[in-house]
Amino acid sequence: MKEIITSNIFFGISLTFIAYNVALILKKKTKLTILNPLLVSILLVIGVLLIGDIDYQNYTKGSQYISYLLTPTTVCLAVPLYENLHILKTDFKAISAGIISGLITSAMTVLPLAILFKLSHENYVSLLPKSITSAIGMVLSKQFGGIVPITIIIIILTGIFGSIISDYIFKIFKITSPVAQGIALGSSAHAMGTSKAFELGEKQGAIASLSLSVSGILTALVISFFVNLY
Repeated sequence: MKEIITSNIFFGISLTFIAYNVALILKKKTKLTILNPLLVSILLVIGVLLIGDIDYQNYTKGSQYISYLLTPTTVCLAVPLYENLHILKTDFKAISAGIISGLITSAMTVLPLAILFKLSHENYVSLLPKSITSAIGMVLSKQFGGIVPITIIIIILTGIFGSIISDYIFKIFKITSPVAQGIALGSSAHAMGTSKAFELGEKQGAIASLSLSVSGILTALVISFFVNLY
């Protein structure tokens, strides 16, 4: 019976949706920042697979189709950006400086760590696109000779970590500007950061969407420079 259920194409999709909705309920009930819905849902799925001794391949038969929604979802972020285009015109210099600073900082933090831990060039390249959305990061990783699965993992971890600590960072450094919050989340924690930004406000979400989109485009140029430094 277990084999029949787990080998069904709807098993992976159903488990993913159930796990994520349970994670959302936990977040709403507890209001704890550390209970990031994506992180909790990942742990729940892993737990079910381990406890049920379910083959990962059976899970991915259905769950892989959810990933097809990643690109169109990223494109849809342009809607709130368009609706708040006046913010870009008003704070163009600040937004441009923030995005560029975020890009350079992201790339520069990978280089010393690669040297410190003596990573291979392949692993180094895999880590460079860590702060942009998976749809773009996977392409860049493959193009420059990185390991795509590693890139996906580090992108997910970066997004989760950025979403979790953002509240504490804003509080410690007293960052109250919606524009600054949006830029920080969008340029450092990509789509997950943008989702967090929308929780803070529509303005933060719009700026995060802009930062996410522009960062993805400009990262291709930044990586092409940094990829030859190690």
